[in-house]
Amino acid sequence: MTVASAAVPQSSTDNRRWATLAIVCLAQLMIVLDVTIVNVALPAIQQDLHFSQGNLTWVVNAFLVSFGSLLLLAGRLGDLVGRKRVFLAGLVTFTVASLLCGVAPSEGALIGARFLQGIGAAAQASVILAIIITEFHEAVERARAMSAYVFVSVAGGSIGLLAGGLLTQALSWHWVFFVNIPIGVAAFALGHLFIRGDRGLGLGHGVDWLGSFLVTTSLMSVIYAIIETTSHGWASIEVLGFGGLGAALMAAFLALEARIDNPIMPLRILQLRGLLNASLVRGLLVTGMYSSFFLGTLYLEHVRHYSALQTGAAFLPWTLTVAVLSQGITAWLVDRFGSLRVLTSGMAVAIAGLLVFATIGPETAFFPTIFFACFALGLGIGTAFMPLLTLAMADVPAEDAGLGSGITSLSQQIGGALGLAVLSTIAANHTKALSDDHGAVSALIGGYQLAFIVGAAVIGTAIVLAFWLLAPREPQEELQLTTFEIEERAA
Repeated sequence: MTVASAAVPQSSTDNRRWATLAIVCLAQLMIVLDVTIVNVALPAIQQDLHFSQGNLTWVVNAFLVSFGSLLLLAGRLGDLVGRKRVFLAGLVTFTVASLLCGVAPSEGALIGARFLQGIGAAAQASVILAIIITEFHEAVERARAMSAYVFVSVAGGSIGLLAGGLLTQALSWHWVFFVNIPIGVAAFALGHLFIRGDRGLGLGHGVDWLGSFLVTTSLMSVIYAIIETTSHGWASIEVLGFGGLGAALMAAFLALEARIDNPIMPLRILQLRGLLNASLVRGLLVTGMYSSFFLGTLYLEHVRHYSALQTGAAFLPWTLTVAVLSQGITAWLVDRFGSLRVLTSGMAVAIAGLLVFATIGPETAFFPTIFFACFALGLGIGTAFMPLLTLAMADVPAEDAGLGSGITSLSQQIGGALGLAVLSTIAANHTKALSDDHGAVSALIGGYQLAFIVGAAVIGTAIVLAFWLLAPREPQEELQLTTFEIEERAA
């Protein structure tokens, strides 16, 4: 009787934890879908609301700027006032902003609503990892939960292409935003019911408003500078000015945080080697892999003349491979061979996928080239992301989990923005250089091929850094101690 009664609460707790995981993954999927699903609808939005070509980019950029710049602040607020509160507030903001996007009557209204949507996305994304690691304490279960999070984070892009094409063609561009409303409402209701409430550290000592302003403005300036490189170039006044402003504000922010008693970002977080090093490697991995999705999409649509639906379907080998790996295979590999071996092997496979993409030509068929390129990328990313997340969050104390989650999410955001800016610029410049001696299609393909190769080189750099920064230190320390003892005995 006692055993049975004790088993019921444990079963109930397990069900609540896995329900929580499903809810936060649903919210993450909404965020990931948003970027690609909106990209598909851009031509229809431009025609309906009479956007200029320059202003049209801000339908995407407004979301990216607010989303990336608020991740650290939102993550720390989760630690202070409670992660459930911040997550649910983000869901409400994102859902209301989606409605405003769908009914927007003008350019300015849509851009403003997209900025608000980015604020809601930042509040959700900044605490999702923190919620996962505080719910799942055992290594095996945490690995399974992280694998599910990786799946929705990585596979959402190709799903967004399919969904965006279907909604835009069957209904209208308004529905790429309206589709978020029932999902957001359901996620909020289920989150309110299942996600465990947490009180947070509290605001009893006040809020570091100046630090919050400095870090948010700094990140906003840096992300804006990265985005503007595609329009103005890396050496332009706009890019250098905003980049320099962001660096100066970040320096002022760090100096302030070191002097005050209630910092919005306690500098002890910068002493967590696993968090910072894994985030750096992850950022480089995202920078490199972004070429496969963004430039691969451009190649399929502009050169092979695929529709949005066909392009989304072309990336299904990637999506399905990550889905299979998320069923516990990556977690088993990490348990069997260790995080470092699995993530570096995965990145090496991703490099192979990019190099296969670099062989594309004007008549390249889907099978075998594009199929195996997408399969290799799915295999590589599906095995590399989960151990990187585990290493990043392993040593983060519970009271700083929201901030750690924000830093990890920020590394992916900065990496993605940087990858888009750098690789698209490389592709465009090389295409322009080739255009005088080659046909338009050959020059375009040449630009894509070079960008794929550069993306592979960036991931290669990430592998080198992973071996250097993420290798366990204990064996080295033991070796050094043994050497010291030998020298002492010899003396």
